Amino acid sequence: MSDASLGEELVRLASADNFRDLSGPDTAYVAADGRPLRRGVAYRSNELQLSHADVESLTRLGVGAIYDLRTDHEVEAHPDVEVPGAAWRHLEVKGIPMTAVSDLADRATAHEVMLRVYRGFVEIEGARAAFATLFAELTAAEGPVLFHCTAGKDRTGWAAALLLHLAGVDDATILEDYLLTNSFSSATREKYLGLVREHLGADKIDVYERVMVADADYLQAGYDAVSAAYGDRLGYLRDGLGLGPATLDRLRDRMLG
Repeated sequence: MSDASLGEELVRLASADNFRDLSGPDTAYVAADGRPLRRGVAYRSNELQLSHADVESLTRLGVGAIYDLRTDHEVEAHPDVEVPGAAWRHLEVKGIPMTAVSDLADRATAHEVMLRVYRGFVEIEGARAAFATLFAELTAAEGPVLFHCTAGKDRTGWAAALLLHLAGVDDATILEDYLLTNSFSSATREKYLGLVREHLGADKIDVYERVMVADADYLQAGYDAVSAAYGDRLGYLRDGLGLGPATLDRLRDRMLG
C-alpha cells in the first residue's frame, strides 16, 4: 500500500481519536480557486498516547516531525509516545490559563475562560511565537508533519483554521472542520466527564463540558481579536507571527495540489 492510499484510508487512530489529515478527514477540501488541498502534508491530533499499532501507522505515513503545542506540565504528565523516524519538537503555546480552567465555578465562567484562551492566541507574544515557529517549520518540511495539543481542539484547532484559511478554504468549511472535534472525540469527552462526575459531582458536568467542546464562539473570539489587532487573518500571519510574503506563498503552495 502506498503512503498516499494509506493517508486516504487512515481516517482514525484508535488511541488518538482526534487524529486527522489537515486537508480534511475524508476527501480533500477545495480552495476558492478550485484546487484541492494536498493529502499527507500535515496531520493534526490530540495527545499521542499511542498504541503500538497506531505508532506503526504513523511510521507508515512517513511522519518526519511532531510538534507538541502543550505546556511543560501537560508534557510531563502525559509524554508523547515516540514515533520512529519522527523528530519531536516542543513548541509551548504560552498563556493558557490552566489554573482558571481547572477551577471553574459555573458554565458562564467556563465559557468566558475559553474565549480568553482564544484571544490569547492573538494577544500573547509567547503564543504567537509558537504558532510562528510551527508555520515556518511546516513551510520548510520535506515530508509529512504532525502537530497536536492535549485534546487537539483549541491550540491545534486554531493552527488548523489559520492554515486552511491561508490555503483558500472558505470559512464555513473551516468552521465545520473545527467542530469535527465534537464528534471525533465524543468518547474521550464522555470519559473525562465521567471523571468529573466521580470527583467533582454531577452538577459540575455541565460546567466542564464547556471546556471540552469546540464552540463557534471560541473560534470567533480569536477572529475578533485578530480583527482588532491586525485587521484580518493575513495581517495576523504577516505582522503578528512575522511570516513574510515569500514564506506565506511557500506554505500555501505546499498545502495545495
